[in-house]
Amino acid sequence: MRGFLLLGALLALTSPAAAATPKVLAIHFAPDLEVNPVTQGWVNHQLQRAIDGHYAAAVIVLDTPGGLSTSMRKIYQKELASKIPVIVYVAPDGARAGSAGLWIAEAADVLAMAPQTNIGASTPIGIGGGDLDKDLRKKAINDAAASVVALAKSHGRDPTFPERAVRQADSIPAPDALQQHVIDVIAPTLPALLQKLDGFKTKPKGFVLHLSGSKIVNAKPGFFTRLLNTLIDPNILSLLFLAGIAGIGFEIFHPGVVLPGALGAVSLVTALYGFSVLPVSWAGVALIALAVALLVIDLHVTSHGALTVAGLICLAVGSIMLFQNAPAPYHQSRALIIGFAAGLGALWVFAMTKALQVRRRPVEMDPHRIAGALGEVRRDGLVFVNGELWQARSAHGEQLHPGDRVRVEGFDGLILTVHPEGT
Repeated sequence: MRGFLLLGALLALTSPAAAATPKVLAIHFAPDLEVNPVTQGWVNHQLQRAIDGHYAAAVIVLDTPGGLSTSMRKIYQKELASKIPVIVYVAPDGARAGSAGLWIAEAADVLAMAPQTNIGASTPIGIGGGDLDKDLRKKAINDAAASVVALAKSHGRDPTFPERAVRQADSIPAPDALQQHVIDVIAPTLPALLQKLDGFKTKPKGFVLHLSGSKIVNAKPGFFTRLLNTLIDPNILSLLFLAGIAGIGFEIFHPGVVLPGALGAVSLVTALYGFSVLPVSWAGVALIALAVALLVIDLHVTSHGALTVAGLICLAVGSIMLFQNAPAPYHQSRALIIGFAAGLGALWVFAMTKALQVRRRPVEMDPHRIAGALGEVRRDGLVFVNGELWQARSAHGEQLHPGDRVRVEGFDGLILTVHPEGT
């Protein structure tokens, strides 16, 4: 009897622990996202969330063409420093871990792929998307190859293919990757992957995984992350920067309008955020600011359009230079820049032409020209004539009532002399 009671007590003490289902955080790196400071911040935040939330593991469900090496490095450094197992799962079918994705994958405690996926093609490329200069190319490739080989070796994987992916831009499908021990496991779905990894011991940290039947908590980029990811498009940033300067400039020259200044401030702050995220050429920023200054000055001086032409040239050259230091995915469309400059030039010429026409137009509301005009009496002795309100008095002392029709006989200073024409 005592034995049964003791067994029951032991079961009561151990059942909560046995019944506790492990949780796994699945961090979905969507295919429309590249590796950049925005996505790097989001992924690292989710990894920290998994650590702080005492998850059994974090799974980066990876599908990316690559991106910036600086952001890639911060992601895989976070993986290496993680206190819980980090699994990279290249999925779903059709996904790829291209370019920078190779380093994120190799830094994982477990590297898995869905059956119809591929990994590799990770040769460093130049700023314009082409090859680097000979010496710089050699230096960049050697450095990249050494880092990815070190990651593969430290995790007990064959470093032959990762080095080839960097030096020769090779890519490999999942079955071949498993055969060559580039990856640890192939699984069609995430639950199947967790089932296969039951009892798996990772290198070099020595985690023993017990993830079968884990509760999967999905984390996907929210609206704000996607918005910021969209806003760091160089073409959008350039337009936001110009809109910001134009809006604030309009508010300075026309104080009290408020809306252009407010929208300009929002646009400018958003553009400056993008400038802080992407490597920007400050010479390009200076040229764009100079372009705006020249266009504004041309409104107030007679240059016969010379300053406008110079401003448009500065605008086009500055916009092209703006992100010349950024990698290939973050370059601007030259067709868009030229089209925008041409459109702005046409709009500016039209606005200046209309302004000159207004300046040269003779004064239309001369008091002498309203003599004989017909008006209507309004309240407080005002008379509405030719779209304007005038102070008025009766020529012969008649009483003027609101609504009376009056004829203008003349004026005394700015006071009209009128006589009633009837109600």
